Amino acid sequence: MSISWIVIIAALLFFLQFRFFARWGFRGLRIERTFNTTHCHVGDELLMIETIVNRKLAPIPWLRLESTIHAGLIFNQMNNLEVSSGSLFQNHRSLFSLMPYTRIVRRHRVQAAKRGWYKLETIAATMGDLVGMQAASTTHRIFVELLVYPRLVHHDDIPILSSRWQGDVTVERWIMSDPFLVSGVREYRYGDTMNSIHWKATARSQKLQVYNREFTADPRLLIVVNSQVTETMWDAVTDPELVEKALSYAATLAEHAVSRGIPVGFGYNGWLQHEPGVPVYCAPEGGWGQLEHLFQTMAKLAISCARSCEDFLDYGIELESEALDIILLTAFVSDSIAQSIARLEALGHSVFIVPLTHNLLSLNEQEVASTHADALS
Repeated sequence: MSISWIVIIAALLFFLQFRFFARWGFRGLRIERTFNTTHCHVGDELLMIETIVNRKLAPIPWLRLESTIHAGLIFNQMNNLEVSSGSLFQNHRSLFSLMPYTRIVRRHRVQAAKRGWYKLETIAATMGDLVGMQAASTTHRIFVELLVYPRLVHHDDIPILSSRWQGDVTVERWIMSDPFLVSGVREYRYGDTMNSIHWKATARSQKLQVYNREFTADPRLLIVVNSQVTETMWDAVTDPELVEKALSYAATLAEHAVSRGIPVGFGYNGWLQHEPGVPVYCAPEGGWGQLEHLFQTMAKLAISCARSCEDFLDYGIELESEALDIILLTAFVSDSIAQSIARLEALGHSVFIVPLTHNLLSLNEQEVASTHADALS
């Protein structure tokens, strides 16, 4: 056989295999990408799981998957994994080679470095033929969401829990009930203790009744984060890290309250990512389901400002007919905010301020300091 025929046959075989992979290469191929959890807190480590299944007789010489992921998720470098980072997004690339009827599962360790609502919607897939040429490409749609909640800090690191703003008043109102101030009975609620049950009233009404210990035994807590970091700031938030710190404090306070059976709500004068321009208000409720709802809401918040803090206090919280214990996390208290606080207190609400300042340790510095102290002890 002459060389010319060999070249012709080789070219024909190359063309046929190229056309085969270009036309049928993605048939029987299943691509999945998921996280091992639907939610976590800032600082937690999780796994991103890639599953590739080739359900046909033909092999896949090479398959490259590419996707764009927010830089708030930090990938540990692994074999056959390439991550190129930008300021907001990073390109994630991984390379596979599959034999017939083969299933490959890869797990990538990911560090949740920033609070947010992360969505993975598309994967760009590129396939090559037997000689290494790119034969076909497609965009594979997926629907994966990950909620990263604010970082939880130790409650002793929050100024209100170790300063004069808490004092005896806060302890009496929403941390401990007063066993001596009783005014009638009410129906049992989640979190009420067994020793508060009024057995005679329960027998009469055929419903579980407990002593109503005035306001001190029936508190309602509202945590408000002011996204304005200065009095003159409007629209664009000039110090996002300070707002992130406030959200970490708010999440910690909410968990602290729910763990003690206290109904807790949340307010934010910015907006949710999918509802621009609309301030956030979650009415106080009790139970772990409420805490999960608040965490999900905090994860979806945009660092934004929809209205001034005083307007939010005046037109949002005054709609509450029952008295609230309000914790306001703010970087400043202007005269107008002070006037709004005075109006709230005149309506029967109690307002406690958590001051936000960069003079406090940052969250990362707190972790380093705690680790160093543990090492010395």
